[in-house]
Amino acid sequence: MIRCHLGRLLGERKLKISDVATSTGIHRHTLTRLYSETAERVDLEVMDKLCAYFGVAVGELFEHVPASPIHK
Repeated sequence: MIRCHLGRLLGERKLKISDVATSTGIHRHTLTRLYSETAERVDLEVMDKLCAYFGVAVGELFEHVPASPIHK
C-alpha cells in the first residue's frame, strides 16, 4: 500500500488544499484524492510539483507500507 503524506504536510504548514492548488496549478480534485488517499494513480508531473512546492523528496510525500499478509 502507498500512503500519501499530503495531509500531514498541509497541517504542518497550516495550508489548505486550495492554497496548494492555486500555487501549483494542480487541480483541486487531484489534491483532494491524494489527501483522502483515494487516488489510484499519480502523474509524475503532479509528484514533481508537490515535492518542489513543499521542498521534500518523493519519500517524504509518499511511503510504501507493506500490506498485512492474508491468512487462510
